[in-house]
Amino acid sequence: MLIERTAKEVIIRLPITVDTEDLQDFLDYARYKELTSGFKVSQKEVNSLTEKINKDWWKKNRSRFIKK
Repeated sequence: MLIERTAKEVIIRLPITVDTEDLQDFLDYARYKELTSGFKVSQKEVNSLTEKINKDWWKKNRSRFIKK
């Protein structure tokens, strides 16, 4: 692996043998870090939002998993 920093970007060179799924996971994480780098949110706020999303998802999808 070779990492090069220019004035405007960071270039990462990887061998062709790198597993594409692992590479995609890494790129997804890097994109997440890029998108959230300017946010200042507490862990408490993140946990609250996560709980709400999970509750809403479960309400919409419960019937798919629990048959009456």
